[in-house]
Amino acid sequence: MTDAAASPGLFLGQSADGGTTKSEILLWNRANRHGVIAGATGTGKTVTLQIMAQGFSEMGVPVFCADVKGDLSGISQVGTPNEKLLARAAGMNLTLAPKAAPTVFWDLYGQKGHPVRATVSEIGPLLMARMLDLNDVQEGVLTVAFHVADKEGLLLLDLDDLRSMLTYVAENAARIGREVGNVAPASIASIQRALLQLEQDGGDAFFGEPALKLTDMMRTSLDGQGRVLGQVNVLDSTRLMNSPRLYGAFLLWLMSELFEQLPEIGDPEKPRLVFFFDEAHLLFRDAPKPLLEKVEQVVRLIRSKGVGIYFITQNPADIPDSVLAQLGNRIQHALRAYTPSDQRGLKAASDSFRVNPAFDTADAIQALGTGEALVSTLDEKGAPRVVARTLIRPPDSRLGPATDAERAAVMAAGPVKGVYDTVADRESAEEILAARRAQTEAATAPAAKPAPQGRAPAAPKAPPAPRAPRKSNRQTPMEALTKSVLRTAGSTLTRELLRGILGGLRR
Repeated sequence: MTDAAASPGLFLGQSADGGTTKSEILLWNRANRHGVIAGATGTGKTVTLQIMAQGFSEMGVPVFCADVKGDLSGISQVGTPNEKLLARAAGMNLTLAPKAAPTVFWDLYGQKGHPVRATVSEIGPLLMARMLDLNDVQEGVLTVAFHVADKEGLLLLDLDDLRSMLTYVAENAARIGREVGNVAPASIASIQRALLQLEQDGGDAFFGEPALKLTDMMRTSLDGQGRVLGQVNVLDSTRLMNSPRLYGAFLLWLMSELFEQLPEIGDPEKPRLVFFFDEAHLLFRDAPKPLLEKVEQVVRLIRSKGVGIYFITQNPADIPDSVLAQLGNRIQHALRAYTPSDQRGLKAASDSFRVNPAFDTADAIQALGTGEALVSTLDEKGAPRVVARTLIRPPDSRLGPATDAERAAVMAAGPVKGVYDTVADRESAEEILAARRAQTEAATAPAAKPAPQGRAPAAPKAPPAPRAPRKSNRQTPMEALTKSVLRTAGSTLTRELLRGILGGLRR
């Protein structure tokens, strides 16, 4: 295999067109134009992702990728190609050089990788509402809680801080309601229950400090030959997939953090970072329109930061057209069209390619074997190449998962060992509000007086005062009108307060 630095692009595989073979490559200076890897289960998407991740690493480009099934962890181990893989490489005039990629394992739960944390304030109300599956009214109340925390200088670091903040908002609902709109106790209770569910799902491990530093994901290192290698960050998502909203919201937060923190560089000779988003449909499923608009905005603008985003999904139809239009480099593995819905997805996939007169694209997608794909990448002018039926090259690293012992050895020798292992708990909203409450209770408590000696028997208690007639719960027309106006004002202010994923708190 040729040295990555001497090649104009990443070698993906070999195609045959009219009896002549041709190398299919992804140009380094077009890799930040994003892409999609699609195909049915078992058609080779993960292997293609592994090949691309290691190829970028050898070019000195850091990579972040989610490992949904656990088999991507093999990228950390030296490959042992079998006869079939060696024969495929020989047919491409490719000499395999078995080697591992410099890998750092991450895990939101801290079990199969280094812990990944972010503060509640960094996540913001929009993504937090997405994690908690809140409705519009509840999201508005959550936004009010974030606004009050910002205004009063209360740090929201973990879920305990957010709980305390919601309790504080409920206790001061009358005052806060006059400032930003009605805060319904029922909505507060619903959010608290959703927080409990998130905690029981293990999501509380993600919130807190020390928070992840993006620089720890963008490291490079030297190999034994003096070449600069990009770090491959593998997020273990085998357990995380049980909480799809948390998975999607976390990866979206990571993309938006990259967007906020990285400077503009235009179109670089090679990407600064490549981001692989597996099971991409989880990001877009049931997503509200404002969230989809933010995703489209991130994808469109982050390219100029030197970041390439690649979505991995079963069908390109899983990705909204507004986002799919931003993905210039496309690799399509086999699809099966058994149902009308499958047939619509197949048509959408075939129509997204530039036509090759040598074959019918839709028929070719259904006839692809494992390890084959239709490939169309961008040329030097940024235009999509004609689609080519391509035999994907074998990987240099292991084809299959790393063992627990191998994973532990990689973590023990990694550059972030011990950096994130211990949780930090500095003073934040929970402690400050508890201190305020204790101070208020102490100030309002009556002073205790000693009972006098020989005190006379207490006088009998006066009979209770007659109870006031019970007030009707029915609203007068004026009360109903007032509440309607307050709700409208609160909704309008809520929309103005939404920081979204691009306007989160600056640390």
